[in-house]
Amino acid sequence: MAFNDILPSIRSAAPLVHCITNYVTVNDVANVLLAAGARPIMADDPEEVEEITELCAGLCLNIGTLNARTIPAMMAAGRHAHALARPIVLDPVGAGASRLRTATARDLLYEVKPTAVRGNISEVRTLAMGTGHSDGVDAAAADAVTEENLAASASFVRAFAAEHRCIAVVTGAIDLLTDGETCYAVRNGRAEMSRVTGTGCQLSALTAAALAAVPVRPLDAALTAVVLMGVAGEIAWSRMGAGDGNAAYRTKIIDAICCMDEEMLMRRAQVEQV
Repeated sequence: MAFNDILPSIRSAAPLVHCITNYVTVNDVANVLLAAGARPIMADDPEEVEEITELCAGLCLNIGTLNARTIPAMMAAGRHAHALARPIVLDPVGAGASRLRTATARDLLYEVKPTAVRGNISEVRTLAMGTGHSDGVDAAAADAVTEENLAASASFVRAFAAEHRCIAVVTGAIDLLTDGETCYAVRNGRAEMSRVTGTGCQLSALTAAALAAVPVRPLDAALTAVVLMGVAGEIAWSRMGAGDGNAAYRTKIIDAICCMDEEMLMRRAQVEQV
């Protein structure tokens, strides 16, 4: 396991990443990409998404605030990126919460064939089975990955990745990511990160940036993004002071990513193969 060169590669390549993401978190997604050394572009009009995608090294599709205009935009951008062999990250936010959301996420999975799927365990189960449940955009408590069900959860995620020939990134208290063969558990991060909206959206964009910078090593790229986000959450929490709340925490997470170096990332990484 060697992924210490991925963050410097992002900063040296400065990949342009096209994000069709949700309007709740779009500004934070742009800023976290800049903090990591990538360059964001947000374009979601169907009339231009293919042209924008062609300019970019990677694509992130996030269905958090999907609507009748953005669904065809995501499909067009995704198909074009696939035809160009550009890495694509699908973030199926809230899959299982509504029929439209579930159907859109599954359509994107099968039509676009993403390089990576990044979601919580309930979202990925919904993608796998065509039906599911969630707590709004959060994972259902019954689905949570725990130490007790870690082996079974890893087996499920590995099978999903193998079936869809993608990197599967399932995030929660314990993060799991796999290419269908090798599977890693990551125990970085803080529970308090759930108080900041959009940390998952930010991670999906970081994953797209890492894949764009080092497309020949997709599992290492995804692993770097997961560890980077988790370590940033830990560092940011350690810097919280009296009177700091979730708005300060949000900013400190982005600052921690901006100031991260590979030595700090590797020293704090809590990764094991499962």
